[in-house]
Amino acid sequence: MTAGELSAPAVVVTGATGAVGRHVARALARRGPVRSLVRDPGKAEALGIGGEIVVGDYRDGAGLERAFTGAGAVFVVTADPLRPQDDAHILDAARAAGVRRAVKLSWLAVADPRANDLVARWNRESERLLRSSGLAWTVLRMRTPMSNTLSWAASIRRESVVRALGGDARTACVDPRDVAEAAVRALTEPEHAGRTYALTGPELLSARAQTATLARVLGRPVGFEELTPEQALARWSARLPRPVAQALLEAAQRRQAGESAEVEGDLGGLLRRPPTTFAVWAADHASAFG
Repeated sequence: MTAGELSAPAVVVTGATGAVGRHVARALARRGPVRSLVRDPGKAEALGIGGEIVVGDYRDGAGLERAFTGAGAVFVVTADPLRPQDDAHILDAARAAGVRRAVKLSWLAVADPRANDLVARWNRESERLLRSSGLAWTVLRMRTPMSNTLSWAASIRRESVVRALGGDARTACVDPRDVAEAAVRALTEPEHAGRTYALTGPELLSARAQTATLARVLGRPVGFEELTPEQALARWSARLPRPVAQALLEAAQRRQAGESAEVEGDLGGLLRRPPTTFAVWAADHASAFG
């Protein structure tokens, strides 16, 4: 960035402690003023998120006002399909404060007309709100993040096994760090306004193939056990509301039917380099799997 750009209004990062948002906040803090909206400042500190930290919730009007006062752009990340009003609250507060640009993190399943689960419908509506907000907008539709495999870490450490549904279903999982780099470009480069990008990794991989890659990285055998749909739903329901767990099951079943088995080229164009492979991501995160 030029010296003039460094004195530009702050960029607000919502979801700043999430898998993508943490990397966006860190990268922006190295370039200029950034303000992260978080519920847990201790977690933000532990993650080493730089810039200004604003404590608040998407339903907290005062917190949103503090975050957006004097800001010029916002990275929009919402995480709860049972709270669809969160996107409207963010965009309304941003518009009222004079924010001019918004980059939304969405999901690539939105582009599949056969995807009609709760999460897909929620993201479609969130995108509609963004496009009608009056802000200069960009949508980043990401495929399954590689960091989702961190949910396997405990069973790999304890039992050297991965248990998942749809072990042979292939998808082009994507490195959250790459998505964050794309988001920073969309937030700081004007040519991305009005664009929707499909962000995937560079290769189609199944859960079994990811397990094999983790085994090579760890230097020890790691087995794979296929879950039934009922077992997978029970596992998701133990930590998520039942409607969200049901949506995850429907998405997994679409993957099994081959409906997400595509590699898109938008990410490489945004990054101006090849997207990161799962093997590289796994080597970088090997310590998490023990």
